[in-house]
Amino acid sequence: MDAAPRRRAIWKYAAGACVAAVALMAGGAAAYVRSLGPLDVSEASRVSTIAVDRDGELLRAFTMDDGRWRLPVQVADVDPKFFALLFSYEDRRFREHHGVDAWAMLRAAGQFLRHGHVVSGASTITMQVARLLEPRENRTLRAKTRQIARAFELEHSYSKDQILDFYLALAPYGGNLEGLRAASLAYFGKEPKRLSWAEAALLVALPQSPGNRRPDRAPEAARHARDRVLERAVREGDLPRSEAAAAEADPVPRARKMFPQLAPHATENARHGSAAARELKFTFDLRLQSQLESLARESAARLGPKLSVAIVAIDNKSGEVRAHVGGAEYLSADRAGGVDLATATRSPGSALKPFIYALAFESGVAHPETILEDRRTSFGVYSPQNFDLTFQGQVTARTALQQSLNIPAIALLNEVGPEKFLARLRNGGAAVVMSDDTAPGLAIGLGGIGVRLIDLTRLYAGLARGGRVPDLIERADLPRRNSDRRISEPVASWYVYDILRGAPPPANAIGGRVAFKTGTSYGYRDAFAVGFDRDATIGVWVGRADNGPVPGLVGRAVAAPILFDAFARLGGERAPIKPPRDVVVARTMELPPPLRHLRKDAPQTVAAAAFGALKIAYPPDGARIDLGLSDGDADDAGLALKAQGGAPPFVWMVNGAPIGAADPRRQSQWRPDGAGFARVSVVDSRGASDSVLVRLE
Repeated sequence: MDAAPRRRAIWKYAAGACVAAVALMAGGAAAYVRSLGPLDVSEASRVSTIAVDRDGELLRAFTMDDGRWRLPVQVADVDPKFFALLFSYEDRRFREHHGVDAWAMLRAAGQFLRHGHVVSGASTITMQVARLLEPRENRTLRAKTRQIARAFELEHSYSKDQILDFYLALAPYGGNLEGLRAASLAYFGKEPKRLSWAEAALLVALPQSPGNRRPDRAPEAARHARDRVLERAVREGDLPRSEAAAAEADPVPRARKMFPQLAPHATENARHGSAAARELKFTFDLRLQSQLESLARESAARLGPKLSVAIVAIDNKSGEVRAHVGGAEYLSADRAGGVDLATATRSPGSALKPFIYALAFESGVAHPETILEDRRTSFGVYSPQNFDLTFQGQVTARTALQQSLNIPAIALLNEVGPEKFLARLRNGGAAVVMSDDTAPGLAIGLGGIGVRLIDLTRLYAGLARGGRVPDLIERADLPRRNSDRRISEPVASWYVYDILRGAPPPANAIGGRVAFKTGTSYGYRDAFAVGFDRDATIGVWVGRADNGPVPGLVGRAVAAPILFDAFARLGGERAPIKPPRDVVVARTMELPPPLRHLRKDAPQTVAAAAFGALKIAYPPDGARIDLGLSDGDADDAGLALKAQGGAPPFVWMVNGAPIGAADPRRQSQWRPDGAGFARVSVVDSRGASDSVLVRLE
């Protein structure tokens, strides 16, 4: 078509559009809009599912079902620089007009007639939104009239900011990118909250011709389009020349960046469980999650091929998970990165020993300064050995746990009973897995069961909370439970904390700040390290996802250094746990005689053997006893304690603390200072013990 006829066609089109606009504004708009039916704006609300951290920061985004990236975004989420350039380039009177800018249409037609080509467009942002909501292949006068009518309808039904929200969500940016937020993340690797002038100008320019201006495919075309936006802003007086020159000097991105993919295991699992949700809110801390993922990745690369690292960090007070690292490299086939190893069942090795000691302490079997025998011992057909195949002789329970000696731990487990120990772990919320359906044996104390890292870390958080195991919370947008689970009593929990805080730390750490324990599974397949202070608990697992053996994979050498690096990245000072009031700090010889030495091989007199098994006759286990404590009318006599069987003298303890000297009588009394649960234990002269848990009211 020659230039003159083309000008006439454009003039006719612009004039027709103006006439249509005037006609609609004059009174025909309402009837015409009614004939079109209601405008469907639901497309603007169809967005990618996103996962955010506790502060709303983006952890991960997912494509929509059709493969497009379209992330939720609103005006408040965007740098004002973008709107300054958008209005300058696209629609200067956006805040004043009612959907159509008739003056802009006439100006555009006049500019075309003078210059022979399009100098500026006439479509308002509202009209562009109408076109995005109802795409039309043909750019006819009828289509333009419909677009104008829809623009009036949008202006009548929605605020200016809501119309901008539609634009921000739907504007095309090349390929499968739609919406400003997706484009900003893909091209700049950042949220649109803070944009430079160069970045804002490119984001204004791309929707005009997204296919031809994609910076990852046509960087020069993208640069020229960006610079035209900047020059227009200078001519309109919206941008100083110096700012525009600096922005024009910035290079345009030549490749797309990956979208954030933090906490991929947890977010993927949540997405499948909440398919309809637009936003999944987690309790994670983005900074800590990112740093611990980097730590896992760096550690696995240093340790060797096929190895992976999982890390879980828990806020002790709330039970909220602050970081969930399921593996070292999510996209690595060599490391089976897609497997969430924080929730995989593995063998914990010696990492369960602290809970054996806690149960022994609260049951009255031992105290941290009780002497234990570390020598060759057989428990029926089971003959455990220490990791280094040596024996230490007589050691305190404190030393035995700090050095992770196997024989003393099994001796204590033999006293408290493996069935009771296993029940305690499960009651604490751990999904413990046995290798078969047989009754639990003593081997469970050295890792002969399966447990998940996330459950093990949760149990250690229970020690930090005085024995109360928290309900783990990963989703901040779901209802919270409030279960009452216990792994031990407060005094026993603090004893374990005090012991583990004194364990010798790895070379990269300072001792005395974090209580920690390591574990190594049979065959060097799993290395664990879990540590805690007052505020936080962190668990680390190292191994192969396929459960293959790794020579030298020892918890203390491999997992413990990662644990202390994780605490360093947590930041802040490590806060100690205050001892409960009933803690007994004493040397071995200052303990009641039955607690000084765990001896089951001492000769028994005929008279002692005739007494029978020791058992608490009163109060019964699980009883609720009304002593008038709740209403202040307490019984001055207190709680009566009665035992049957056993060899005198007897030592009675409440919550792991003796309430008096050894007494030859089988009866005693204890005056509680308040209502609540109490663990009552009795130990006889042979070291036999029994305990019950009661609730006092």
